[in-house]
Amino acid sequence: MIADAPLIAFIGGGNMAASLIGGLIGAGHPADAIRVAEPDAARAATLAKRFRVTTSGDNAAIIDGAAVIVVATKPQQVASALSGLRPAAGTTVLSIAAGVRIATLRALLGDVVVVRAMPNMPALFGAGITGLFADADASSLARSHAERLLDAAGAICWVAREELIDAVTALSGSGPAYFFLLTEALGEAGVKLGLDEAVARKLALHTFTGSARMAQDSGVDVATLRAQVTSKGGTTEAALAVLEAGGLRTLFGEALAAAARRGQQMGDELAAGIRN
Repeated sequence: MIADAPLIAFIGGGNMAASLIGGLIGAGHPADAIRVAEPDAARAATLAKRFRVTTSGDNAAIIDGAAVIVVATKPQQVASALSGLRPAAGTTVLSIAAGVRIATLRALLGDVVVVRAMPNMPALFGAGITGLFADADASSLARSHAERLLDAAGAICWVAREELIDAVTALSGSGPAYFFLLTEALGEAGVKLGLDEAVARKLALHTFTGSARMAQDSGVDVATLRAQVTSKGGTTEAALAVLEAGGLRTLFGEALAAAARRGQQMGDELAAGIRN
């Protein structure tokens, strides 16, 4: 059990919040130092039963006295969820809501310290990666709070500028969907070559997950690993030549640029909504 654990209040009790709560408790954070504001009564009851945390539909009551507030609602719900709330000055606010900028959160909450974070879906299994940004006003304690909380979701990395959170969103936040699409496409290609669908799907999934583990555990960069797998004049070289000729790298660059632009647009739309 963590001594003198800070009181953490979650605004929103969805899947990502639940994964972080589970990770915190697993790391020794006491359940009585975690509160969750969740308007869905059934979901709130599930969280209370599963984790023994305090839940309520009253956001103001939940954040009262909290050292850390985690904004875990959908981006479109942030303004309504935070409306009228006034945390104590200097409270750490950790936002995992995509596109919601620090200036927008301060316009809603007042004089708070904001850390923006973008976790991804594997965080639900403690295997995610989260990009973090905090501006110069953030204390080392605020950064420590954010790191400790997000360690429950997997690996973390800090970026130097707030706008880079849009790049993180494009790469790793949306990245699981790219992996799922590639796995789907690889399996479908195997079926076209005559493999049974279940066999092709299993081969595709285990090939990707095994390769990822190899890249993580070997300490060898992926370009070198790719070269090691690619024998001159062999089957892999033939397949990679088709992918390169088809513009795979360019296509990924355009895809991530589109995702980053959409993140910027969401930020603009949310900021304009607050001003109006």
